[in-house]
Amino acid sequence: MTQTREKFETRKLPMMPIRDVVIFPHMMTPFVVGRESSVRALEEALAGDRKIFLATQHDASVDEPKPNEIYQVGTIVNIVQSLKLPDGNIKVLVEGVERGKVLQIVDTEGYFHASIRVAKYPVESSPVIEQAMQRVTSLFEQYVKLCQSLNYETMIAAVRMEDPSKLTDVIAANMQLSIEEKQELLEIFDPAERLNRVADVLEIEIEKLNMDRTIQTRVKRQMERAQKEYYLNEKIKAIQKELGRGEKSEWDELKKKVDSAGMPKEVHEKALQELKKLEAMPPMSAESTVSRNYLDWLLAVPWRKKSKEIRNIESAEKILNEDHYGLEKIKDRILEFLAVRQLVKNPKGSILCFVGPPGVGKTSLGMSIAKATGRKFVRLSLGGVRDEAEIRGHRRTYIGALPGQIIQSMKKAGTKNPVIMLDEVDKMAADFRGDPSSALLEVLDPEQNYMFQDHYLDVEYDLSQVFFVATANVLHTIPPALQDRMEVLRLHGYTELEKVEIAKQFLVRKQRQATGLSETNLAFGQDAIQEIIRSYTREAGVRNLEREIGNICRKVARRVVKQGLEYQVNLTEANVSEFLGVAKFRDTLAHEKSEVGLVTGLAWTEVGGSILSTEVTIVDGKGKLTHTGKLGEVMQESAQAAMSYIRSRANRLGLPRDFYRNIDIHIHVPEGAIPKDGPSAGITMATAIASALSRIPVRRDIAMTGEITLRGKVLPIGGLKEKLLAAHRAGIFEAILPRDNEKDLAEVPENLRNAMKLHFADTMDDVLAIALEGPLPKFVEEESQGMPTVTPTQPSQQAPVQHQ
Repeated sequence: MTQTREKFETRKLPMMPIRDVVIFPHMMTPFVVGRESSVRALEEALAGDRKIFLATQHDASVDEPKPNEIYQVGTIVNIVQSLKLPDGNIKVLVEGVERGKVLQIVDTEGYFHASIRVAKYPVESSPVIEQAMQRVTSLFEQYVKLCQSLNYETMIAAVRMEDPSKLTDVIAANMQLSIEEKQELLEIFDPAERLNRVADVLEIEIEKLNMDRTIQTRVKRQMERAQKEYYLNEKIKAIQKELGRGEKSEWDELKKKVDSAGMPKEVHEKALQELKKLEAMPPMSAESTVSRNYLDWLLAVPWRKKSKEIRNIESAEKILNEDHYGLEKIKDRILEFLAVRQLVKNPKGSILCFVGPPGVGKTSLGMSIAKATGRKFVRLSLGGVRDEAEIRGHRRTYIGALPGQIIQSMKKAGTKNPVIMLDEVDKMAADFRGDPSSALLEVLDPEQNYMFQDHYLDVEYDLSQVFFVATANVLHTIPPALQDRMEVLRLHGYTELEKVEIAKQFLVRKQRQATGLSETNLAFGQDAIQEIIRSYTREAGVRNLEREIGNICRKVARRVVKQGLEYQVNLTEANVSEFLGVAKFRDTLAHEKSEVGLVTGLAWTEVGGSILSTEVTIVDGKGKLTHTGKLGEVMQESAQAAMSYIRSRANRLGLPRDFYRNIDIHIHVPEGAIPKDGPSAGITMATAIASALSRIPVRRDIAMTGEITLRGKVLPIGGLKEKLLAAHRAGIFEAILPRDNEKDLAEVPENLRNAMKLHFADTMDDVLAIALEGPLPKFVEEESQGMPTVTPTQPSQQAPVQHQ
């Protein structure tokens, strides 16, 4: 691109380090010399040919820099003028001649003497060089126009030259760059390369200046607007004062609200302090908006206002019975709370946690509590909440900060003693933003929540009079510390009789009203409701039952519209299928006949109980135990324990002690896609293995649940009521249970206890004696092989699995 032929020569000159400035060739630069070493070097140069080598030092704060603390590239200059000042310093004016690079520095008689290599690059004119020069000149003109510290005419005149080397040095010397950037340009010896680099630097600096100008214009415009608004506001105040309306009516009104809000002393003082700050701020500033929002929240939260409670126990009991059927334990607890309120002047708020499957009325029960006690009701859904700030709020330093959901709920209620329902408290999560369940520890602790502190309000707030009601489907996902702060009340699934009564008293009336039907248009017989429960729903609650009743009502409403308001239909067991189609479930036994290796177990799930079959089959093999059906780790261990028990009792089953050596045992628990886990399938699997090995069928009309030990003990299980309800729904009216669960029968409805025959077992011998259709054989040398099928007993995470 350029025709340059560099020439090198070496010179020896006195050398002087300089601070905070880079000297370029072709430029006149004045400065003052004060260091003793620099004065000696200057005197040496003046005594000779008046040439000296100037190089910038790395750190300007160093008084006596060493050779390695000085840049290696500097400028050879002519000393044009020198003037000794009274204080001993010398003022000099130098003119840059050419660049040079240090080869060697020698300290001679107190100053530096350097060997300098000078490279000369004569540039021959070419179209490329001319184009580059025009580009640099044009960019420098733009730069000068934008840079207010440079005189436009002077600078433009200075760069009207044809020598590219001189042009770049003049521009570099006049640009407002850092020492490091100027030194970088000085170290480029080739003029053509320096032209391109100067052009790049100019483009960057022009972009910076344009950005600065844009920002300054915007700031100026905002300042002008703020000043204009301030002037107009002051004028309005003056006019209002002349009219006698008072200058501070708005602030006086706010102060009255603060004084009448009933705030505690500390909160009142903070509110007045914030009001004073707000008065001193410009009305349209961002800070005034933040302060005004904060004051509005302080005034919106109820500090003193309460709902007048209904303390009449008879009235509250009537309301609870009208809204809900059954749930006696829950109703008793609420009535006990009201009784205590009558005897104690200022009791602490209660914190209840309703735990039960979906559709049993946990949320609606919270509404009934509020109705029965005469309090306001606020529902707060916590499902999926994973940010601690949702509970405690954001600090006011954040843009768009708000109080947490607890304080927002108090504002919504408008009283300091509402019923707040924390719905789905078991479905909270935690991530990098914090753990909301930990934030709830303070909210739900009666010993702490009287001084709850929200991050946004930043003052103590009394939650001790709030009636908190939490709901959950399961307890194991709730942290133990949070469980400890709540009184857990379990809501079990409904029996068929309870569902029938709920449908007759509540669901049918509700769905008739929702679809605009009258009692004459549609009448539900009890047998029809029972048919819907048995053939179209399988659930612990009544949500699907209400859905199916609504489905029937909509179909009848369509017929009423078509055939007229006189249309009537009496729903009976016979015509339910006309509206709901083919039955979804068959109300039969779990198995149609007794089979070898097939046992009906009982399981607990999050939506209630279910029956699970367990199948065992024997095949030729080498003693391997296989278990399939997506069994969890605990359930697999139960299978191993059951197998070890069977092996230890081989003689009791009529088997040789080494019966397992030539066979494989396969345990399968349908349905295979549903995860299953828990220890309560132990006796089920042991019974299935014993049946398959002994070739004795298991009774089809009996279900069982219980954990097994290696010695054949039957240990207690949980979820007894849900499991018995599941057996009853499936048409099984006989069950084997652990002896230690006999005390839990008090929680089972009396009609369910009366409908079922319950056997309580201490050991597996008791279980086998009841479950098998025949007695166990005596020792037989040969063994047969069997074919089985079935399902275990414990948390399946879906609806009950039905095998018929």
